[in-house]
Amino acid sequence: MSRPSTLLPVVLAALAVGSIAVGTPALAQSGHDGHGAPAAATSAGPGKILYYRNPMGLPDTSPVPKKDSMGMDYIPVYEAGATSAPATASAQPSAGPRKILYYRNPMGLPDTSPVPKKDPMGMDYVPVYEGEDSASGAVTISPDKVQKLGVRTEATKRRTVSRQVRAVGTVQVDERRLFVVAPKFEAWIETLLVDTTGATVRKGQPLMEIYSPELVLVQQEYLVARRSGDGGQLAEASLQRLRNLDVPEEEIERLRKTGKVSRSLTYRAAAGGVVLEKGAVRGMRFMPGEALYRIADLSNVWLIADVFEQDLGYVKPGQQVDVTVNSLPGSSFTGKVSFVYPTLTAESRTGKVRIELPNADGLLKPNLYATVHLNGDLNVTPGAVAELAVPDSALLDTGRRQAVLVETGEGRYEPRDVRAGARADGYVQILAGLEEGERVVVRANFLIDSESNLRAALSAFGGSGGQHQHQ
Repeated sequence: MSRPSTLLPVVLAALAVGSIAVGTPALAQSGHDGHGAPAAATSAGPGKILYYRNPMGLPDTSPVPKKDSMGMDYIPVYEAGATSAPATASAQPSAGPRKILYYRNPMGLPDTSPVPKKDPMGMDYVPVYEGEDSASGAVTISPDKVQKLGVRTEATKRRTVSRQVRAVGTVQVDERRLFVVAPKFEAWIETLLVDTTGATVRKGQPLMEIYSPELVLVQQEYLVARRSGDGGQLAEASLQRLRNLDVPEEEIERLRKTGKVSRSLTYRAAAGGVVLEKGAVRGMRFMPGEALYRIADLSNVWLIADVFEQDLGYVKPGQQVDVTVNSLPGSSFTGKVSFVYPTLTAESRTGKVRIELPNADGLLKPNLYATVHLNGDLNVTPGAVAELAVPDSALLDTGRRQAVLVETGEGRYEPRDVRAGARADGYVQILAGLEEGERVVVRANFLIDSESNLRAALSAFGGSGGQHQHQ
């Protein structure tokens, strides 16, 4: 897993002072005596010192011992290209060369090679010898260093990942409670009884008095058919025609009883609600199908909310939501998600969600601006098994690779590739790569991971000086 080069000094500084011990032979700090002062070369050393090179691999050398800006000693380069490498009790025995298993990427990327090669930056792939831990990248830290670094682990558990979803929207009319007054016949409006927009009407309330030559003609046909000796069927057909033109049943009964033609007709509202639009004007002539009123029942309204793309997965039909309205400070309303629209707005990257709100008091008016709050759970299906989850600080994500550090023993940590899911509430779902109960590092994991991945990179940054191992 690659890390920005600006982070190398932090890791190297920790390594230089002995903060981390990896599963490779430890080396004493080169060119130092017991008090940290540079030690002169002796005849017991590996050879004559040619010069001293920058400990960070920068193109900078010195003929005498010195320190860099971070206080790290320059590394002596000996004759024949050897660097300071005093032997220790844990050093490799000199019983011949070890077998090279393969070569791995110098920056810790998941890439290996059976033969020597270079990466795109020109750095040599690092040989992995038989018996080394470098294949797995395992890191061992002494107990006192664990405490000093503040390493903390947490067991992987199954939990429902939820997050607070916030969205904005506008109050809209419930389309199922919208009614349009559009007569099926031609007529003239003689008297307008509901003459203002915003008026509240009841079902069956008179809206206007109209005169229709067509309705007068049908009434006359009925009376003629009824007077004829064998016109029973014709008379009933005339009455049915009146019903088809939405003439109220009480008008038909009046015609039956009185036997008189009515010149004008009272047109009544077929549904109750608030007049949103009024196209009717006294004295006007209207044609069949022309909309004269638009009436809506506002006892229940819709809130159409725009939810951001990344939050849509947390919204499901049936969820309860809390709604606040800008024009009603201090008031809140409770509704329910009834539908998630199947399309997305490309410009704003939002999806529309329909929320049903009761509005018995009539406080919620169409086009009011509102804010929606809901707790979005990924496991809202009854009986659904919660996914494994770890604190989001445990996930090491480079964009190309996702991993966590698993505690495999006391002071021993191993990087593990995982497949992460949704992130919410400070946790991230783990879809693959971990088992329930395994302990993962949730604090100081970056330093441990850097040591695991940069052990090989240290030698590459050292130029021709060979590999360096730190404790």
